[in-house]
Amino acid sequence: MFRIGVLVSGGGTNLQAILDAVEDGSLPVDIAVVISNRPDAFALERARRRGVPTVVVPLADYPGRKSHEAAVARELERAGAELVVLAGYDRIARHAVLAAYSGRIINIHPALLPAFAGTLHAQEGALAYGVKISGCTVHFVTEEVDCGPIIVQRAVEVREDDTVDSLKARILAEEHRALPDAIRLIATGRTRIEGRRVAILPEG
Repeated sequence: MFRIGVLVSGGGTNLQAILDAVEDGSLPVDIAVVISNRPDAFALERARRRGVPTVVVPLADYPGRKSHEAAVARELERAGAELVVLAGYDRIARHAVLAAYSGRIINIHPALLPAFAGTLHAQEGALAYGVKISGCTVHFVTEEVDCGPIIVQRAVEVREDDTVDSLKARILAEEHRALPDAIRLIATGRTRIEGRRVAILPEG
């Protein structure tokens, strides 16, 4: 079974979407480990309820970012993760994690990249800019933030009466579909990185 490691920092609704897809059989992977830099992240409780191994690697326990990332990379490798999924992880994956899992780390961003890259406030930006369509993007992680090859995108109409919260809620609902979809494509061998493109191969 294809093994994934999930990095989390918060409430874990995207992790929950992955857990649910694994449980209902639509996502053929084994969640080898869920790792958080925050011991109070509710995402850890979501994993424990499903019997998924969890590890906390607090940033405060390490003298710097590089040593912290080296510890995270060791935990991922110890668990046998073949793919790393950033699901609401509030650290940028660089250094040891990127070195160990180059081409095997994915992230979800709440905008249609390349628009509103590199910000945690993409929905605010979309409303302020007056775009008519927003959405979410699952992409491979590279050294340049939010610039890796795109795997899956899902679009959401920006309505005239939208607030930041209402737009966030509709985009988040699409994230819960897009992230399992992207993991499924990778786990079943249906992605191939071709420069800036990710080719989606036919089933079978």
